[in-house]
Amino acid sequence: MIEHYLRPDSTAQALDLMQQHAGAATWFAGGSKLNAAPSKTEKTVAISLDNLAFDKIEQHGEALHIGAMCRIQNLIDSELVPVALKQAAAFIYSRHVRNQATLGGEIAAFQPEALLVPSLMALKARVVLADGREIEVEDYIEADERDLIAKVIIPDVSLTCIGYNIVRSAAGLAVVTAAVSIDKEGNKIIALDGVSPTRNGAARPIRLRDIEKQDLKGELLEQAVADAVHPVANIIGSVEYKRYIAGVVVTDLLAECQHLAEEA
Repeated sequence: MIEHYLRPDSTAQALDLMQQHAGAATWFAGGSKLNAAPSKTEKTVAISLDNLAFDKIEQHGEALHIGAMCRIQNLIDSELVPVALKQAAAFIYSRHVRNQATLGGEIAAFQPEALLVPSLMALKARVVLADGREIEVEDYIEADERDLIAKVIIPDVSLTCIGYNIVRSAAGLAVVTAAVSIDKEGNKIIALDGVSPTRNGAARPIRLRDIEKQDLKGELLEQAVADAVHPVANIIGSVEYKRYIAGVVVTDLLAECQHLAEEA
């Protein structure tokens, strides 16, 4: 339970406070994850990011820079944000949560669903950390320690990308979340969430790199995807169902993405 709430006025001060309270502190962005199961924190010190000006959305040439404190609803409302990321933001069903949750928080939280992350991976997004380092979203997700994110960079807002989220009901937990992209050279990215073995209680988003390199379509692609993923059975669905639906969704998305790329 959070007992102390600290509001630093600079990134340097925030990092210093985290060092002072190492082991007892957590970053506090929108707060949508810290006080609710299953991601409720056991930390006692919250370090607020409100005063760090991490909420801007700015275009730099073909790249888009999005502050980590940008609210999810603002992604949907902004004219600068690519359609694929708007769609992924809308996978968060509740507008109340979208008004509270932040982009950085959605990436950094160890949670059962990473609804935005597959689309960010497909968009080749990178995160800029508070200490100035810049790494791929995929590498950040794979790390067991989640350093403070200052902003997210999408290098090419014109990249053809599309995503989809399979749920049993409008407000239900996601079965599979998938996103694919195709660049001007025909290179593909296939990213999925919900179909990998759990770590720290959550199935982390993955890329199907081997399949990306192959020119598979139809039933061959469906089967290849089903064979490449290793979901865990739970209340949401069986292993067989998750493998099947992952193959179907990726096949449909790639066909539609290819069509959009040809029209672009």
